[in-house]
Amino acid sequence: APKKKGGKKGKVGKAPAVVDGLSPKDMSKEQLEEHIARLQEELDQKWQERNYFQLERDKIHTFWEITRRQLEEKKAELRNKNREMEEAEERHQVEIKVYKQKVKHLLYEHQENLTELKAEGTLSMKRAQKDHWAQEMELRKDVRSLKVELKEQELANEVVVKNMHLKQEEEITQLCNDFERQVKEIEAKYNKKMHVLRDELDLRRKTEIHEVEERKNSQISVLMKNHEKAFSDIKNYYNDVTLNNLALINTLKEQMEEMKKKENHLEKEMADMLLQNKQLTECLQRAQEQVSELQKKLTHYEKDKEALTNTKAHLKVTQKELKDLQWEHEVLEQRFSKVQAERDELYQKFTKAINEVQQKTGFKNLLLERKLKGLFSILEKREVELNEVLSVSNLDPSALSLVSRKLEDVLDSKNNTIKDLQFELARVCKAHNDLLQTFEAKLTAFGIPLDSLGFKPLEIPMLGQTVGQGPAGLVAAPT
Repeated sequence: APKKKGGKKGKVGKAPAVVDGLSPKDMSKEQLEEHIARLQEELDQKWQERNYFQLERDKIHTFWEITRRQLEEKKAELRNKNREMEEAEERHQVEIKVYKQKVKHLLYEHQENLTELKAEGTLSMKRAQKDHWAQEMELRKDVRSLKVELKEQELANEVVVKNMHLKQEEEITQLCNDFERQVKEIEAKYNKKMHVLRDELDLRRKTEIHEVEERKNSQISVLMKNHEKAFSDIKNYYNDVTLNNLALINTLKEQMEEMKKKENHLEKEMADMLLQNKQLTECLQRAQEQVSELQKKLTHYEKDKEALTNTKAHLKVTQKELKDLQWEHEVLEQRFSKVQAERDELYQKFTKAINEVQQKTGFKNLLLERKLKGLFSILEKREVELNEVLSVSNLDPSALSLVSRKLEDVLDSKNNTIKDLQFELARVCKAHNDLLQTFEAKLTAFGIPLDSLGFKPLEIPMLGQTVGQGPAGLVAAPT
């Protein structure tokens, strides 16, 4: 830009400007005065346009302030919504902690119930052992009495005892084999059932949550029926065994009353019966433990089911709150995007107005500079011509002094008007530069780089005018 100005200045110096079809050399004094008056009117018009543009700039600034205030309000609302979301999250965490505390209490109650059941089981076992020892003592007393009776009849019944001993051994071996076979079948049956139940429970735990409730209810009902049936079968079986044992003991008592020399046989039979009773009690104890474990699992499942329903209800409430907050957030984002679009539109209008003002003022300032340079050159030439005319005419010194005085007065008035015009021009240039500075300051305040404008703002240099850093209205008059 400076190079272009220099070129234009050179051209103006070489060829003087033409005004109203006349060159400045051909103008008279009145024409020059009229030309200066027109320039003064143009300068006043430019000054009015400058005031108009100043008002437009103030309006744009107020619009921008209102938009910025609205944007801050929307940001404050967004911060409030974020704070509400954080508070909702904190409440959710507190509810989760309360739920965990309730789960801990439930686990503690479950542990206490387990300890109570274990204590009751140990007490029942102790009572059963006491009953068993009492029965054993009674049986031992009976054996002692039978031993005394057998010793009395030992000599008379040796042959019979031997025959009965052989026969009884065969029966005992057969009974032992039958009992062992039955015990093995029962163990295999219940082991198989336990494996099947364990596999089914492992598979059911891996199924989906919405199918767990119906399937587990049906499975628990089936398991309860099977175990009740099994328990009833075991109970009936053991009742039959005990009845058979009692019948067998009665028959043996009758045989011992008839044949009082079966001491060895009765001792072996007693040992076998004790062993069988022990095995049967162990099987019964295992079955009772299995039943108690299944009952514990059932109670634990009911508690888990209730906790699951509570958790689902709370989860639905939380999801609903989250959807509401997301909807509010989307509404705020739409409002924010709308405000941003309005701000961009205002910014585009502002930049367009600034560009138009820059183009108009730059063009008019160039015209004024050219006119002033032409007038300065014409004035210098006129002074040279006047000095030549005075030197050639050889006028009287008094007349020469009078003419020179008038000429000086005219020149002083012209110089004053030229200085006033320069002052007005400097003030307009200063206003233009101040407007550019405020525009650049606002762009930097909003974080918008100057390179993104697409053009470089034109700063108008002031011709030989020294101004301060104050506003345009406070440009000092030249002295």
